[in-house]
Amino acid sequence: MAFHPIYVRGRWLFILLVVLMLALCKLPVMAEPQLTEDEQANQILEKSLSIVEIDKEITRIQAEKQKVTEDMSDTDKRIAEREQEIKQKREDAGKVLRAYYMGEREVLLRALLSFDSLHELFAMLDYVDLIFKQDRNTLDSYTKEYTSLKEEYTKLGTRKTELEEIENKLQTQRSRVAALEKQIDGDLAGRSDADRLRLMMQELTHYWETAGLAEVESYFDALSKAMNKLPSWLENHKQYLDINGFNYTIHIPADVLNDFLREQDERFKDFAFSFEDGKITASGNHDNMEIAVGGHYTVEETPKNGIVFHVDELLFNGFALPDTTRKTLEEKFDLGFYPGDIISFIQAKSVEVKNNELIVYLKMKL
Repeated sequence: MAFHPIYVRGRWLFILLVVLMLALCKLPVMAEPQLTEDEQANQILEKSLSIVEIDKEITRIQAEKQKVTEDMSDTDKRIAEREQEIKQKREDAGKVLRAYYMGEREVLLRALLSFDSLHELFAMLDYVDLIFKQDRNTLDSYTKEYTSLKEEYTKLGTRKTELEEIENKLQTQRSRVAALEKQIDGDLAGRSDADRLRLMMQELTHYWETAGLAEVESYFDALSKAMNKLPSWLENHKQYLDINGFNYTIHIPADVLNDFLREQDERFKDFAFSFEDGKITASGNHDNMEIAVGGHYTVEETPKNGIVFHVDELLFNGFALPDTTRKTLEEKFDLGFYPGDIISFIQAKSVEVKNNELIVYLKMKL
């Protein structure tokens, strides 16, 4: 029985495909690159440092929670007091309104028309004015107390929302710590040098808390003070400011910024900025401490229009600090730049980093 050539060719192609699939199945699977023991140890140390820093954030959040809880308790007390005060004022206001509604005040109006002399008229006017004034005071007092009570309820509602958000933050950070601790326990399990690593974790924590953090903060403080002087420095170095109609552009090359910083503080002799596309990196080495900061600028309107620096990465002796540490440093030290301090009627429009320059685009306020 003869087979059609197309059938034979298709059969051989099928067999060839099966053979190739079997061969591929026997090939070794490309595994993820394995970390060396030193790299694994560094990861464990970095996780331990993150736990220490996140624990600080937990402590801060707990203090914030305690304050909000106390504020809520005080608000509850004020609401109870307001409710007691308003109870009597509500009754007094009701009497006044009923007097007007039932026509009881019409007696006073009729009395004004039944005077025999100007002296009686003036006396009656004084009397009526006194009564009406007292009525207004009663109604105004009730309105103020009622408004005050509503404000206290609003404050309480706001505080409750804040407390819920704080509880969520607290739970998130606690979960992070628990996960890191579990990872460290798993990493240390079965290692012959586990005790040595635990000792290194303690030493790293102590070194960071007694010397490292202070060193990092000293650089952030120096940067904050220097950036505060940058607008006045630019006023005397107009070559870095281009004006085109209503548009202004500031070009600050990396080497110029580094020279400026070293003029402001000698600590920057060991610290330098570099600009890459969209990213700013600052690093240095002092007293056997290596510090590296990476971040970016954005234009923000609050508290005033300016170029605000955000810390995306913070390394201490090669160990990455968690986002909680970066956020704390951002809040504590203002590394922003405010163009309005150069010329009051201009504001930042956008910012970018390219060609080894920090470029700030400005516009005139309308």
